[in-house]
Amino acid sequence: MTNSGNKPNKIALAPINGRRMNTLFKRTGIVLLLFLLVFFLLHLFFPLPDKIEYSTIITDSKGEVIHAFLTGDEQWRMQTELQEISPLLRKTIVQKEDKYFYVHPGINPFALARAFVMNVFTGRRTSGASTITMQVARALEPKRRTIFNKCIELFRALQLELKYSKAEILQLYLNLIPYGGNIQGVKAASLLYFGKNPDHLSLAQITALSIIPNRPSSLVMGKNNDAIREQRNKWLHRFALEKIFTPKEIEDALAEPLLAKRSEVPKLAPHLAYKLKQSGSSIIKTNLQLNLQLKTEKLVEDYVRTLRLSNIRNAAVMIIDNETHRVITYVGSGNFKDTLDGGQVNGAAAVRQPGSTLKPLVYALCFDEGLLTPKKMMNDVPVNYAGYAPENYDKTFNGPVTIEYALENSLNIPAVKALNLLGTEKMIQQLSNMGFTQIQNKQKGLGLSLILGGCGTTLEQLTGLYSCLAAEGLYNRPRFLQTDSLQTARRIISADAAYMVTDILSRINRPDFPLHWEATAHLPKIAWKTGTSYGRRDAWSIGYNEKYTVGVWVGNFSGEGNAQLSGAQTATPLLFRIFNTLDYDANRSWFTPPPTLEQRQVCTETGLPPADHCTHLALDYFIPGISSSQSCNNMQEIAVSANEKISYCKSCEPATGFKRKWYKLLAPELQNWMQVNSIAYEPLPPHNPDCEKIFTSGAPQIQSPVNGTEYLISKKHPEPLQLVCETGNDVSRVYWYINNRFYKAADAGSKQFFMPDEGPVKISCTDDKGRNRDIRITVKYVDL
Repeated sequence: MTNSGNKPNKIALAPINGRRMNTLFKRTGIVLLLFLLVFFLLHLFFPLPDKIEYSTIITDSKGEVIHAFLTGDEQWRMQTELQEISPLLRKTIVQKEDKYFYVHPGINPFALARAFVMNVFTGRRTSGASTITMQVARALEPKRRTIFNKCIELFRALQLELKYSKAEILQLYLNLIPYGGNIQGVKAASLLYFGKNPDHLSLAQITALSIIPNRPSSLVMGKNNDAIREQRNKWLHRFALEKIFTPKEIEDALAEPLLAKRSEVPKLAPHLAYKLKQSGSSIIKTNLQLNLQLKTEKLVEDYVRTLRLSNIRNAAVMIIDNETHRVITYVGSGNFKDTLDGGQVNGAAAVRQPGSTLKPLVYALCFDEGLLTPKKMMNDVPVNYAGYAPENYDKTFNGPVTIEYALENSLNIPAVKALNLLGTEKMIQQLSNMGFTQIQNKQKGLGLSLILGGCGTTLEQLTGLYSCLAAEGLYNRPRFLQTDSLQTARRIISADAAYMVTDILSRINRPDFPLHWEATAHLPKIAWKTGTSYGRRDAWSIGYNEKYTVGVWVGNFSGEGNAQLSGAQTATPLLFRIFNTLDYDANRSWFTPPPTLEQRQVCTETGLPPADHCTHLALDYFIPGISSSQSCNNMQEIAVSANEKISYCKSCEPATGFKRKWYKLLAPELQNWMQVNSIAYEPLPPHNPDCEKIFTSGAPQIQSPVNGTEYLISKKHPEPLQLVCETGNDVSRVYWYINNRFYKAADAGSKQFFMPDEGPVKISCTDDKGRNRDIRITVKYVDL
């Protein structure tokens, strides 16, 4: 009975135990939910303090660190990229610091329990339980070692695991661990102690570095190398016992000496480093080729040293790879450390006057507009554009010259005339398209003087412009960074125009060839253009071949002029030396004419396709369908009297008693120049004075005074104003009128003077054919 009575009681216990288990599960679930709720509330109100300031580092084209900057708190804290964490580095660090790193959720409960028990029984901290994640949390938010702070550390570790992947947490660890002094992170340590990036460290070097964070103040690399090597070998033996690495790897690591000591952070390419630092990135990957950079810096420094006796103290250089458009060399001054002559000034980015360096572009644009061809003639004679009277560099005039001669000799007046033909707006637009920001910002105040350097540019911008010529007229923005994408190239000029300019600039029989270039020195095959700014403050020489474009500036950062400073004699020798270092065998390949560019015969006196009267011909490049097809028109058959004293037009031509004769037509400006220089020419006879036809075109051009100008005349020492006009070569006399009152008759081309009244003055000039021109000026008498 007893047994049978007990059976129902045992059966009744099962549902009771089941209810207890359900209650336990529910309570556990509630606790977990409460824990998660509290965690996420804390996570919301106390976000992870993971904003880290890293040292800005500059790398070259191979990824090697060439320059670095301290953080705001004076630390060398360099960011290690994920790809720099080699398998060897990852394996060694994880094995030493946290074997279960890839398993636990940021906290290792077994390690925590073990540490708690050992610390309780020993009464002191004998066993740590910090995972890699917890060490990152402690590095992000350093605090005193207390139980409460340990709880915060655990909370931050969970936050890290929630936000980052294991690879990213390991990266943070390697970026933040201390290595003594102001060195933090494995990249800074490997660079300062071993002079290499983390992914190039050996097993022995990685193990040695992993020892230091445990005792960064007592294990100082370079001072305590024996102690570090002893600890390193102890860990290597432990790795061997655990079979982490092969016996051969362990043997090699144990045999490797430890001779490391702290070295200086690289400070190479300083001008580019400071320029790019402004971007705010922690890792700035440039395209600099370090060997070429160092060679160029040495060339520039040595060259500037030779110029110091002439009181020329600085230079800057920039080199672009024409195939990739990468900036592979950037030198801002002769010596960055030279505080006496402003070595820290970045000459490559400084805004300077460009001199004649913009001339190739204006001629190329004129080629594309069909306005000019290389052998088209232009008069290099005095001109005046509303008061602007440009002069050539040597203060002389050459008369009729070809465009190619004008560019070879860097003549100013033909360049100004070309810009006047083209229009300053088109020139400014294309310069703006190539990043000439100073010109774009000040375009409203720019005029024809733009082409002679009356604007602000930089060596960076000009080198980019010439790389466009090397790229058949396609402009690609120079790529300073590896992250700079290859944008769609912008067409600035046609390939035809680019080739014609290159063909002219590659000739060596020209006045801007350096006089003192050694006859035995190798002459690089390049196209180049020089420039000298107003007041001889800046000397430029920019050249290119198929592979490279090199820009050179020489001068003083103070803006001080120097009589010996010129693009040809000061900057070009350095350009040649750089090309000889850069691309000594460039003669093997050269630019070829585009298939769309053709040649034709032209008259040598005008550069136009020949007419029947043309006898002297030459070949000239032209762009079919664009270049002008107008035939040569410099000769005209004129009806003249038998004694050649009078000419006739169709209206007054007599029935008999005359003959026809060919005359060369000369522009009035050219006639005046020929007269001044006593160059003989045959003028057209004066027109028939009895002719009743009224001529409406070809009126005199009044050169002085300048229309619309206000003239200030001293009351004490008044000086008369000059009257000068240009007329056609069929005009012999002109008649001057002041305020509609006859003043004087004079020979065409002669200079007259008059003393004007104060106030508005109207000046009129009428030639012997009745053609008239009026201008108006304002005169004020002042106390000067």
